[in-house]
Amino acid sequence: MMKQDSSIHFETCPACGSGRIHEVLSARDHTVSGEVFEIWQCDECTLRFTQDIPGPGDIGPYYQSADYISHTNSNRGLINRLYHIVRKLTLGDKRRLIQSASGLKNGKLLDIGAGTGFFVQHMQRAGWQTTGLEPDETTRQRAASLHKTNLLDTEAFYHMPAESFDVITMWHVLEHVHDLHPYLDQLKKVLTPGGKIFIAVPNYTSYDARVYKGFWAAYDVPRHLYHFSPESIRRLFGKHALQVQSIRSMRYDSFYISFLSEKYRQGSSVKGFFVALLSNMKAFINKEHCSSVIYIISNP
Repeated sequence: MMKQDSSIHFETCPACGSGRIHEVLSARDHTVSGEVFEIWQCDECTLRFTQDIPGPGDIGPYYQSADYISHTNSNRGLINRLYHIVRKLTLGDKRRLIQSASGLKNGKLLDIGAGTGFFVQHMQRAGWQTTGLEPDETTRQRAASLHKTNLLDTEAFYHMPAESFDVITMWHVLEHVHDLHPYLDQLKKVLTPGGKIFIAVPNYTSYDARVYKGFWAAYDVPRHLYHFSPESIRRLFGKHALQVQSIRSMRYDSFYISFLSEKYRQGSSVKGFFVALLSNMKAFINKEHCSSVIYIISNP
């Protein structure tokens, strides 16, 4: 697979618009193409981003892999098995977090990037009125077949009426969004006053990211367009009059990210366990350094 002529080259930071940007490392696409992409950083807001990314019309082929975990129910291999075990374990944790942070036992929830509908189904069973968006047609069909869950194409997002949802969830989705600022404007529009957004993204300030550098699996180029730090998230959402209320650690993520990173680096996943363990120990002291974090964002 060759990079497209229509690739996007950022001259300024896609989050804050600063021209103080520079290359920090390179990372390979280990999932589909084998291509190498540069990752740049903004010295103003600390966002990292993938440079020369495929445009919205060209990036689809980079998702076409049986190994792309969020779109598959395969238990083939250690990493897939670990992912699906963790997904089941954390469903209840996510629901309780949403109920606690929102103050609602049930309400109207929008899940963006719903995958095969696992989380949407769980929240429906808990009494929530839930709408799920998923860009991939095959994955939407799989959700209907597996979970009897009808998901909408993500194009429906921009046609939703204002103040439609009490809660919006994006579990490892924001890093994939091309039109970042229009997207955040729409998030704010469809969220009720006082509503909450739950954003889960990898955190490049984590210990495991520092260990693995360009081999860190959560860079996942070119599918991950942006690579966030807590500071970059605060600044980004602040530009849209949305406030980071609190941060929660996703400690399980450290393990499958480190396992996969170790596989990329050494061809074996085993040593990743010890890197993840140490990463979580450091994150216990400062949760803002966990491998992945959930940002609870409020609409004042």
